[in-house]
Amino acid sequence: MARDQLLHARHGGVDARQALSKVPEVTVFFWVVKVLTTGMGETTSDFLVKTFNPFLVVPAAGVVLAVSLAVQLFAKRYNAAVYWFAVVMVSVFGTMAADVLHVQLGIPYIVSTGFFAVVLAAILGLWYATEKTLSIHSITTRRRELFYWATVLTTFALGTATGDMTASTLKLGYFSSGVLFAVLIAIPTVGHWKLGLNAIFAFWFAYIVTRPLGASFADWMGVSHSRGGLDWGTGPVSLVLAAVIAVLVGYLAVSRKDVA
Repeated sequence: MARDQLLHARHGGVDARQALSKVPEVTVFFWVVKVLTTGMGETTSDFLVKTFNPFLVVPAAGVVLAVSLAVQLFAKRYNAAVYWFAVVMVSVFGTMAADVLHVQLGIPYIVSTGFFAVVLAAILGLWYATEKTLSIHSITTRRRELFYWATVLTTFALGTATGDMTASTLKLGYFSSGVLFAVLIAIPTVGHWKLGLNAIFAFWFAYIVTRPLGASFADWMGVSHSRGGLDWGTGPVSLVLAAVIAVLVGYLAVSRKDVA
């Protein structure tokens, strides 16, 4: 009887933790949608700032991002549509933030990459010092959720600067950069699967790399032939990626495949 009660209490504790968490389970769907949002954010940002006045578009994107994060933070439980819309807006605004440093302020990509890397290390260091864990499975309090989204926003800006650095500064081009990051993302995957690499380290390593991975291939599809791309246009690429993301997120909302 006591053993059954203990097992029930433990099971109830796990259920309670899962109910409090407002982030999805890390599944194949998580990584697929994540990469798609990185590509969409890249091309959508490029399309908006080149089609409309950047001094209006960037603040507007910041406002939409703030609203989407507020809805996510004040939601009572995980909602696929709310969560992934916030990620999309982080992707769009994170791209703009990295591009502003280079285009408007003239800061080289290698410098902005180093800057965002330092900011990310500081956020993760403060998060760990405060909470003693960086696990995505521990996002069950408001403070941890704030650390989580600050980390996510910084990884997008860092990934954008890194992808542009390899494509432009290092002259690899967008397609070759995409292949490079595809190889890099295999490191934490294989390391965790075969070599016992720490799961939390492997997760954040892969999470950071998904940004330049998706953005590089999206840029390759969208930019002109003169820039080494397929010249499909950033607008059409953004729309196609948005449609695919909407279908996948809709499926997750109905099937709940990303809920423990």
